[in-house]
Amino acid sequence: MELTFSFESIIAWQKAHAFVMLVYEITQQFPIEEKFGLTSQFRRAAISIEANIAEGYKKIGRADKLRFLNIAQGSVEECRDYIILSRDLKYIQAEQFCNLRDYIEETSKLLNGYCNGIIKNNGIND
Repeated sequence: MELTFSFESIIAWQKAHAFVMLVYEITQQFPIEEKFGLTSQFRRAAISIEANIAEGYKKIGRADKLRFLNIAQGSVEECRDYIILSRDLKYIQAEQFCNLRDYIEETSKLLNGYCNGIIKNNGIND
């Protein structure tokens, strides 16, 4: 496992951050009546992914790190639901749906890989 000095160097965090930026861009177009509903919830869940990766980064124990990363994984699934809901409510077009889905899928894979790396880690950065 490669040593890092900032959560910003974690590829899973980088992809999660790009996902947040995309969510903000797309939800700007949601109906105004969704400002405190789906828009707010979607943004909050997206932010939770990258924030929990960042927070877990500096945790000392493996179990503590994984707890934060598991919260991030839960937020990934919450965002998957919001992507489907946004499509079904016709707030996003097919291209936006595919783009969001691709970003969340890649984020999920990278996050799972990061978790597996910590689980298999032999004490480095533990």
